[in-house]
Amino acid sequence: MPSSKPLGWGNTMYYAKVIVNPMSRGGAAGKTWPILNTLLRTTGLPFDYEFMQGQGHGIALSKEAVEKGYNLVIAVGGDGTVNEVVNGLMDENGGCRAALGIISAGTQNDIAHMLGIPRDYLRACQLFRNFKTVKIDIGAVECTYNNEVRRRYYISTAGIGFVTDVIEGSISHTRLKVLGGGIPYAIGVIPKALEYRNKDVLICIDGEKREERYFSVVVNNGRYLGGGRAFPGATPYDGLLDVAVIGDISKVEALLNFPLFFTGTYYDPQKIKLHKARNVIVDSPQRLPIQIDGEIVGLTPAVFRVIPSALEVAIRVHSPQKKSQMETTPGIS
Repeated sequence: MPSSKPLGWGNTMYYAKVIVNPMSRGGAAGKTWPILNTLLRTTGLPFDYEFMQGQGHGIALSKEAVEKGYNLVIAVGGDGTVNEVVNGLMDENGGCRAALGIISAGTQNDIAHMLGIPRDYLRACQLFRNFKTVKIDIGAVECTYNNEVRRRYYISTAGIGFVTDVIEGSISHTRLKVLGGGIPYAIGVIPKALEYRNKDVLICIDGEKREERYFSVVVNNGRYLGGGRAFPGATPYDGLLDVAVIGDISKVEALLNFPLFFTGTYYDPQKIKLHKARNVIVDSPQRLPIQIDGEIVGLTPAVFRVIPSALEVAIRVHSPQKKSQMETTPGIS
């Protein structure tokens, strides 16, 4: 059991486990942790903390935290860190076993941005002085990993094709991650677009099948993609996934259209088709890598689905009460 005395918010008494990824944002998160630790202590929230030791360790630490009785698990890092913590919180039936908290300290903080959680880690710590929890939709994908079928959950984005290749390429720009934002991803777009070859893919969207050559398929639960606002109307409260199917475009068309789609400023409906869906199946003659929340997790074939109102998340209490602003002020009504 947690060693700290519980503290109550509303009718709930919370014990928190903080999971820190010291390598987030090129190692900046680890250097900043002493400051964050002090700031978080001033909120009055009782917590213990542990450092992640490598990829996948966040899942194990999160599972262990739940088993030990913590009912709030706070991820300190970027989208990949948050994703690992979430996968430790979810059970095999898609149920959430503890609430998720986020302190943005990574290269990409799309998940925090989507949920209206301050991207400034100083303000993010203060959120735990006065917070409430809301339930949001979560995405689930079943894919192949080491010749076995695995299930992984995601909050923000998933997909195959060009977007995944860019993410794989951006991993090599580790030194640039300290800059944050979409810089490591943006650097990978042009060279990848010039060398990328479209893929033959079979897609089934809510039972509607199509088999063609595609540039990329994105299956989002929220607005953001690698720092870009690719799906301006998406929300994690509607029980639906937002799907972008980018067709058999040329390299020149990719360079002209993808940056506009990425930023949510424009898309050619003949080249990029948007859908709302509950289930998406993707298969291909060659096994293609799959990314979720900026991490490569497996290969096709893959089945994506949405689990409505499955994940409990800590957010700010004092957000404006407007449904039109649900993306930045989630759960307030």
